Amino acid sequence: MRNQQKLLAAAAEVFVTSGVDAPIREIAAKAGVGMGTIYRHFPTRADLVVAVFRHQVEECADAGPRLLADADSPLAALREWIDLFIDFLVTKHGLAATPQPDSSGFSALHAYFLDRLLPVAERLLDAAVEAGEIRPGTQPYELMRGIGNLCFGAGDDPRYDPRRLVALLLQGLRLPRPS
Repeated sequence: MRNQQKLLAAAAEVFVTSGVDAPIREIAAKAGVGMGTIYRHFPTRADLVVAVFRHQVEECADAGPRLLADADSPLAALREWIDLFIDFLVTKHGLAATPQPDSSGFSALHAYFLDRLLPVAERLLDAAVEAGEIRPGTQPYELMRGIGNLCFGAGDDPRYDPRRLVALLLQGLRLPRPS
């Protein structure tokens, strides 16, 4: 199981930098395992991508409460969580391009994604509102969808920086400082 977690983390890293079509040997090298190990755990590329997707959803969901407890402020926790979410979206975008033998499986993954991450985003937003750092009224789904749309706009344009646009989005949520 620990080997599998290490393998999933390595695959996620490779997917972020090289896409979901990255050679399996690149993932194996990053994980420090042989290619046979990957194929034993994940017989198809789609199996690997789905497992990485689930792994990243869990990491993102688990990070929210930890960041809220450890960060200097709820807004700082929200920003850090959104950085993780953006990394995840790069992999998720690749998943959409991966052939799925069963389209209901993709729908189930999307429902899983929403079930796990919407409550985390809601808690982070609520904490930032309660701390007086952001305006009330932002819905978690709207925020996550907006970030997703900004991330998927990049395509192959190296001049497009979704993190900069997401930072502007977050800046717009902030309450004005009293003068």
